[in-house]
Amino acid sequence: MTDDEGETPLDGLGLLAMQTVSVKAGATDGLDHLELYTSRGLLTILWHGRPEAEHVVVCVGGAMGGLLGPDGGLYQRLGDRLGAHGIGVMRVDYRSPNDLPMCVHDTLCAMELAARHGAREFVPIGHSFGGAVAIQAAAHLDVESVPGVVTFATQSAGCEMAERLADRDLLFVHGTNDSILPHQSSEMVRMLAGAGDLWLIPEADHLLAPAGDEILERMLVHLPSVFSSPEEPVEPRT
Repeated sequence: MTDDEGETPLDGLGLLAMQTVSVKAGATDGLDHLELYTSRGLLTILWHGRPEAEHVVVCVGGAMGGLLGPDGGLYQRLGDRLGAHGIGVMRVDYRSPNDLPMCVHDTLCAMELAARHGAREFVPIGHSFGGAVAIQAAAHLDVESVPGVVTFATQSAGCEMAERLADRDLLFVHGTNDSILPHQSSEMVRMLAGAGDLWLIPEADHLLAPAGDEILERMLVHLPSVFSSPEEPVEPRT
């Protein structure tokens, strides 16, 4: 994860200090709260699962930032379930929401942190504005590092780099009742990529309500399957 001058995302972060608090202890169900203080703001990461997990899902929010994701706190629920299953989940709260280059940089910094602990593969997932963040972050890395991307109710602006991702596992999720970003936005990004699956959810809104439970169960099967050495799907709760 270096640029042409050999600088990594963390090198370019302007890091002043960092602190971590373990919110939950345990070999498989840990949750660490990280705060990275920089000259351009605070980067917050909630990190579920074992820090040395080789497979990591990186969750990014919309133009206002945030850590919960779509309907029902999807990102937190994914972190709890996948983290306990051996897949790391990082929830990223941007330093400067709605600043696309900075938000992409923050996402790459989270990936680098995990890579320093042993992570090999990442699947970024992003909601709304975060769809563009996830796509651009993936486009900065090769398919061996980022085998797939998932977007939820993505915007199309900033997603032009999707054309570089035809060799990845792409899933675009959108509600047909989205009054903020119509589902044609995801359709356009899929066309740019020339690949991927489009999942339109009838009657779901921009937060994908009321489909949170349905999406969670599909993600618990889909996300483990994306990695090059697929993890077993997480069994749904009954």
